[in-house]
Amino acid sequence: MERTIIHINVADFAVAVERVVDSRLAGRPVIIAPEGAARAAVYDMSDEAYRAGVRKGMLLRQAKRRCPDARVLFPCPHRYERAMGDLFRRALPFSPLVEPGDRDGHLFVDASGTGRLFGPAVDVGWRLQRQIRSDLGLDPIWSVAPNKLTAKVATRLVKPTGEYVVGAGEEAALVSPLPLHLLPGIERTDLRLMADYNLNRAFEVAVLNRAQLETLVGRRASFVFAAVRGIDDAPVLAAGQSPPTEAVYHDFGTDTNDAVVVEGALYALVETAGGRMRRQGRAARRIALYLTYSDGVRRIRQRAVDPPTANDLTLFDFARSVLFSAWTRRVRIRRLRLVCDRLVFPPAQMPLFDADAHAEKEKLIGAVDRIRQRFGDDAIRVGRTLAA
Repeated sequence: MERTIIHINVADFAVAVERVVDSRLAGRPVIIAPEGAARAAVYDMSDEAYRAGVRKGMLLRQAKRRCPDARVLFPCPHRYERAMGDLFRRALPFSPLVEPGDRDGHLFVDASGTGRLFGPAVDVGWRLQRQIRSDLGLDPIWSVAPNKLTAKVATRLVKPTGEYVVGAGEEAALVSPLPLHLLPGIERTDLRLMADYNLNRAFEVAVLNRAQLETLVGRRASFVFAAVRGIDDAPVLAAGQSPPTEAVYHDFGTDTNDAVVVEGALYALVETAGGRMRRQGRAARRIALYLTYSDGVRRIRQRAVDPPTANDLTLFDFARSVLFSAWTRRVRIRRLRLVCDRLVFPPAQMPLFDADAHAEKEKLIGAVDRIRQRFGDDAIRVGRTLAA
């Protein structure tokens, strides 16, 4: 079956959500950043601020110099997460295969084979755009393409407003003339390595075979080989059918390499994820940590959890070991993302040789949960998190 992927993209998502909350922000430059932090970085910005030279990750003081008239707003990640949920619910009636992004306004909808129910995918794109405008006050860009990569490229080409339809067989022609940085998944390291050989556009890289690419980008060769040709077999993940996970985030207002601060933030993430899992009666069999440095470099490490647990104290021991396996550079850290996945119901049998210690940890965390349920989450704090 010929694949048909719809990509919904609300440009400058955080700013768009804030403008729905406060209509006075419309048409004026806006910067989303934790103002007041010593090394506050730009979380998102409006198109007006972008045209003035503001970029994501830029230091706020530098952004203010480039766009002195900008209104600076503190990030509200929970608000953006709720808005993503609203987008997801608008798209779900059109396909069981809907994949939302990470609080970024992106949404993939696999419309393959749904034409008899809802008509052509182009019509679905129009309907989704109108519904999101009327229900949520957001104005999305949308595209239709044979795969996720070209669908995302297409919306980048018409940003901040518009739509784009890529026909089957047009994938290579779409990406061929484009700068490499417009191709999703091409990393900064890839760009630097290829720029050393004056390779800056997709068609320049497409003349190389896999063996030649391996000498440039190593193990990334297969991905780059496909990307510059518009090839992408990645599926749109099925809603409700992907393995259950708990993912939590922490953005440092001031980039830091202070171990006490980082560990405090990590423990707070463990508490949040652990609390959610305990309320579901679930336990994690694996944890993963995504560590983003201030220069944009990301490190990902994971570890199996055996036996599965949702206990904060036990989870933190695993998470801390993963942190230090990922934290190998002296560059400051900007963001932590903790993912607990492969969730299962907790094992009934306690560990044989440390049953007493396990029971004491369970009692302690259970008591903390009861206090917080009665008096609120801030009624009791673990000292480690006070430094975060």
